[in-house]
Amino acid sequence: MARWTATDIPPQHGRTAVVTGTGGLGFEDALALARAGAEVIIAGRNPQKGETALARIRAAVSGAAVRFEHVDLADLHSIAAFGTRMAEQQDRLDLLINNAAVMVPPKRELTRDGFELQFGTNYLGPFALTAHLLPLLRRGRHPRVVTLSSVAARSGTIDFDNLDAERIYRPMPAYSQSKLADLMFALELQRRSTARGWGIASIAAHPGVARTELLYNGPGRRSGHGLARSLLWFLFQPPAQGALPTLFAATAPQARPGGYYGPDRFSETRGYPAEAAVPPQALDAATVARLWQVSEELTGIGF
Repeated sequence: MARWTATDIPPQHGRTAVVTGTGGLGFEDALALARAGAEVIIAGRNPQKGETALARIRAAVSGAAVRFEHVDLADLHSIAAFGTRMAEQQDRLDLLINNAAVMVPPKRELTRDGFELQFGTNYLGPFALTAHLLPLLRRGRHPRVVTLSSVAARSGTIDFDNLDAERIYRPMPAYSQSKLADLMFALELQRRSTARGWGIASIAAHPGVARTELLYNGPGRRSGHGLARSLLWFLFQPPAQGALPTLFAATAPQARPGGYYGPDRFSETRGYPAEAAVPPQALDAATVARLWQVSEELTGIGF
């Protein structure tokens, strides 16, 4: 696994992947998978950005099999509609990368369904999306689901009394909670897949600290986070480097079902894919079970 890069991706011909997000890490995931021969469906909420991503990939990869599909992870109806379209268009899916996210909006915002934006978009959206796509994934060839967590999950806690930040909203703790929930989901999905014979490998990954537009699109360029991203640019990995743990989890034969991968250096903030440390709170069985039950209730869909 030493210095694993995108050139180590095995041939992906005959595999169909859904990648959420049109820019940053999601774009790099889609580009690398297209280069390896996969059919890639880029799923996002902005058609213009989606078309831009498609044009860039087609310019870089001759004959790339890529297309855009609309889905808004902050809207459960949009997610359900996407699942219905996929069931009509596809006989199977081989890979789902739950990548798209929002990060630390300065003020509390809500999804269309009334959830705090980060918890709803970063966690409940991927939870519902995976549930809707589960039948297609179960028919896939060696199917994998890769869900992105974050180094921020280390400081995360699941506050069942304040999941939607109604009592108090603090941007970074809310983000950390959503990313801890993603990690818990990925690990629990593997446990359920094994117990129920779904045949799906669920793997978690995180990019370390990557130079994407996520901070700019959340708190903005003039915020403390945005200024750090601009002035301390040298501390942030390029997006293509940050995407490597996700691509490893998505394609590498040695990626372990139920594993968690991130960069290998400087406290997992940069480097090449390696096993990441799972925060102890992500392994609390009672919290994981309660979170899964609450998530099914909030999204109205089960596994």
